[in-house]
Amino acid sequence: MNQSKILFTKFLKWRYKNISNKQFTNIASAVIGLLAGLGAVVLKNLVHFIKEILEGEFIKEIHSAFYFIFPIIGLLLVLIIIKYIIRKNVGHGIPSTLYAISKLKGIMPSHQMWASVITAPITVGFGGSVGLEGPTVATGAALGSNFARLFHLNQTTRTLLIGAAAAGAMSSIFKAPIAAIVFAVEIFSLELTLASMIPLLLASITAVLTSYFFLGDEILLHFQIQDKFSLKDVLFYILLGISSAGASIYFSKVYFGIGDFFKRFSNPYQRLIIGGVLLGIIVYFIPPLFGEGYDTINNILKGSIDEVLTNNIFHSVIEDIWVIIALLVGLILFKIVATSLTFGAGGIGGVFAPTLFTGSITGYVFALIINYSHIFNHKLSSTNFAMVGMAGLMAGVLQAPLTAIFLIAEITGGYELFVPLMIVASISFLITKRFIPHNIYAHELAKKGELITHDKDKNVLMMLDIDKLIETNFILLYPEMTLGDVVKNAVAKSPRNHFPVVSEENDFLGILTINDIRGIMFNTEMYDTITVESLMHEGLDTIYYEKDSVEEILNKFKRTGAWNLVVLKNNKYSGFISKSRLLTAYRQQLINFTK
Repeated sequence: MNQSKILFTKFLKWRYKNISNKQFTNIASAVIGLLAGLGAVVLKNLVHFIKEILEGEFIKEIHSAFYFIFPIIGLLLVLIIIKYIIRKNVGHGIPSTLYAISKLKGIMPSHQMWASVITAPITVGFGGSVGLEGPTVATGAALGSNFARLFHLNQTTRTLLIGAAAAGAMSSIFKAPIAAIVFAVEIFSLELTLASMIPLLLASITAVLTSYFFLGDEILLHFQIQDKFSLKDVLFYILLGISSAGASIYFSKVYFGIGDFFKRFSNPYQRLIIGGVLLGIIVYFIPPLFGEGYDTINNILKGSIDEVLTNNIFHSVIEDIWVIIALLVGLILFKIVATSLTFGAGGIGGVFAPTLFTGSITGYVFALIINYSHIFNHKLSSTNFAMVGMAGLMAGVLQAPLTAIFLIAEITGGYELFVPLMIVASISFLITKRFIPHNIYAHELAKKGELITHDKDKNVLMMLDIDKLIETNFILLYPEMTLGDVVKNAVAKSPRNHFPVVSEENDFLGILTINDIRGIMFNTEMYDTITVESLMHEGLDTIYYEKDSVEEILNKFKRTGAWNLVVLKNNKYSGFISKSRLLTAYRQQLINFTK
């Protein structure tokens, strides 16, 4: 043991003796918040550095080619880095974090602490139409997870530190510490108690202070309320909520559809060529889709629509309001396409920024249509509706209505728009939830029954390890075996009262129980004349290892009344799961979960 390990061991012993777990968790949360804040600063500065290089004098001379070529180059660089340097799957930020919490007991690979720091800025800096929020959260979460492992903290504390890191990351990005806490609770389904609130608060505070220290008063979204909320606007905010729900459903459907399309290609270079070329074509014709899009969002919030449409497919000044509206609708329709293509081609990023981008334009377009259609005499504040539209898309796409409300409220510096935020966010969330049961982050996990939720019982079931439930100490029978073989080689040697029947290739064929042979097992005259094939029968149901969640397994026990069910892995016999073993594991996990 080297000197550093000896010193660390001594520190651990001192910590166990002098600092309680609660106190250490609070200290750890503050440290994790600091690290998450630093991660956010590094990511942002790297993107800024890359853009400074790419937007030099040379690039300005080949402006049009710039939009087509550089997203492809960026995606190629990311692929090479992942394949030859990282050599491990990087994954998408928040979904990979959710998976770690749900299925890996909060354990995240150490490479995730730095992988996104390299790949995400390259993706975004070279024009990938994604955001940095997801990678920033994933980086912070990995730091929190590995910090907890280093100091031998339990699963509950590890999960809490991951949530604290996520809160810290969001707090640092938007300088909105309250919204960051709400985000961590909503997205990661953390139990909001005093014990969990303090670590989240400490992480959020240290992260935002870190951001202020390195970035000063600079904020991501610039907005000042110029028009106060009027009661006459309520109807239009209701309509905006419905419109936001429609945009959210479209956003989610396109994202899932394009994602499923790219799953057909196993070769990463194929995905790169298809996704990169299509992305290059889109951003060539629609330059505002290049990169995160916060410049566009800020111009929308200022009402500087000319800045948004300076570079358009017509290469001319647009004066007709309906042409402007049509171009803005094009941004709404194609932003998620560009985002999905970036992911499909192998880019690393998040959907938070694209959601805000789409939401701001949705709200702005809605206000323009109302104002210039002359159907209503009432004039709407286009900038207010743009800001509230962001909350509508966050509530719909991310299915995080509280985060949407508090984030926009903090960004605006007050609660002037609190009522319209609640109206739009709640309507958008409720309608979208009806058609899209799970948000973009949780969609794949939910399909597999691996998503952690606020339902404690489901969470406990989901955290059970199926591999630990499978019992394999069964004597295998084959169809050609005789009754005598069964009695001598199975019944006499096994403590179990049922036996799986399999083929030579380990295909499951059926079950033979003691009850099936009880009446004849002592009749020696039948030992050589009766075979297993004539005695065996089908099981009451089957557990499919790759498909069935623990919750579904429990439901199968309820439906069949069985005490043992066979498990098939890759359609081959693997063992049995017993109801008693499942319930015992559930009780133990419930104890651990509620500690």
